[in-house]
Amino acid sequence: MSRQMTITIHDPDVERLEELSSVLRRELLDLGVDDVERASAGEAPAGTRGIDIAAIGVLIVAFQEPLVAVTAIVGAIRGWMSSARGAHAVELTIGDQTLKIDSASREQQDRLIDEFVAALHASGEPDPPASSPVP
Repeated sequence: MSRQMTITIHDPDVERLEELSSVLRRELLDLGVDDVERASAGEAPAGTRGIDIAAIGVLIVAFQEPLVAVTAIVGAIRGWMSSARGAHAVELTIGDQTLKIDSASREQQDRLIDEFVAALHASGEPDPPASSPVP
């Protein structure tokens, strides 16, 4: 059964947000997750050419092995944030657990990631692998 993670990228520049989410989507697909789709709020009203700006930075990631995938996904996002030069914040949500990664120090990010994975484990996820390094 496939699990889902919602990734929300925050950036006030719509064009940059589109570019950032496209790059992250490709990087996540390279991890071997089942799928990465852009969220959609539905079709634009007839006669309009509008886009849902709020949905541009939202990706839905489908994956099989929850904690292994979460560790890999978070690691990819951290690397992507380093190369994205100033992405404002990213939120990861699985069920009712949410992790927000922003301009926190590397040590703070590590602690938050550890707490997020521990919360997933406490909520009934299977045991994490013996070593699950986050790049």
